[in-house]
Amino acid sequence: MQKYGGSSVADAESIKRVARRIVATKQAGNEVVVVISAMGDTTDELMDLALQVSPMPAPRELDMLLTTGERQSAALLAMALADLGVKARSYTGSQVGVITTETHGNARIIDITPGRVMNALDEGDIVIVAGFQGVSQTTKDVTTLGRGASDTTAVALASACGADYCEIYSDVDGVFTADPRIVPGARQVPRISYEEMMEMAACGAKILHLRCVEYARRELVPVHVRSSFSDNPGTWVTQLEEGSPMEQPLISGVAHDRGVAKITIVGVPDRVGVAAKIFEVIAENEINVDMIVQNVSKIDTSRTDISFTLPTADGRKATQALTAIQETAGFQELLYDDQIGKVSVVGVGMRSHPGVTAKFFKALADAGINIGMISTSEIRISVVVDAPEVDVAVRAAHTAFGLDAEGEAIVYAGTGR
Repeated sequence: MQKYGGSSVADAESIKRVARRIVATKQAGNEVVVVISAMGDTTDELMDLALQVSPMPAPRELDMLLTTGERQSAALLAMALADLGVKARSYTGSQVGVITTETHGNARIIDITPGRVMNALDEGDIVIVAGFQGVSQTTKDVTTLGRGASDTTAVALASACGADYCEIYSDVDGVFTADPRIVPGARQVPRISYEEMMEMAACGAKILHLRCVEYARRELVPVHVRSSFSDNPGTWVTQLEEGSPMEQPLISGVAHDRGVAKITIVGVPDRVGVAAKIFEVIAENEINVDMIVQNVSKIDTSRTDISFTLPTADGRKATQALTAIQETAGFQELLYDDQIGKVSVVGVGMRSHPGVTAKFFKALADAGINIGMISTSEIRISVVVDAPEVDVAVRAAHTAFGLDAEGEAIVYAGTGR
């Protein structure tokens, strides 16, 4: 199973280069299934076009439009392979049995029935599948799986087809200790656990889609992250090998996310059920909440403030939903801030090493960076900082944990996918 991102098929010459790589894989004796993304910035261009036509495009029709990008690149790749003398068939997500929920724009895969894929492989063909899309089990409409979800399509197909592993090709040589565009001295990680990669993806690392890693972990599909622009060995994402956590690196990487916003609900009555009412509304609107902080109630007013972070893309929907319940919930004011970013350090080694938090916070303090919010898991520490300080915070943490390399990492195309 191979997946190629948009930067790998950005133009005709890139598609031909990818075709030659696929043929080499086939000639090495492998059966090959390829999941393809839309060319370059095609999805963004289609979205811009939709917004020019309608300020609020109907979700169903938007999915119909956006899925054409992957269909285009899949067909072009099949043509390129044919010119190299190799039989190939291109399919949409629905044609290969990617069955999803009915939520347009962010559907989830329910099942895959890869009969057509297996039949084509039995006949010796290369199979090309348009990523990022499927068909709703209930409505039978075309759905999309969320931005970057061609990774998820690839891993799900790899599992359904019984593939040995899934290669994810992008424009960097693998998973790095930080974004090479921010930290030129970032080091490539040769192997990383599903657990760490999930935390990195959830914290903003763009190299792999979060649901892709979740799926790979659940189905135990080894994922090989490589560059389509080189033959370098890349990074393996696999199950954590048995042994003491002491043998694991203290910190595997530093991730960042600029696409976060903060909502502060001021003057929330300190009584049972109010917080539940607030977050029920958020959940009903299918908005994921990350960090949550509640202040100690003021003695004289019995009111408190609740702050939480969420994706910037959901900011408008969340503020509208909360404003609608302001009177019944009884809070006084709603504040919104999207000029923030999240910086995280991730590593299984921190389970058995005290002092990681202190070192992280000292590095930020020495760089003159104020921390707005803090969130932790067993193998991750995340902080919210002001947007202009994100890059500085990433570099400070990367250096503090000894992750800097002597040379510079290579980014071949510039998008990270």
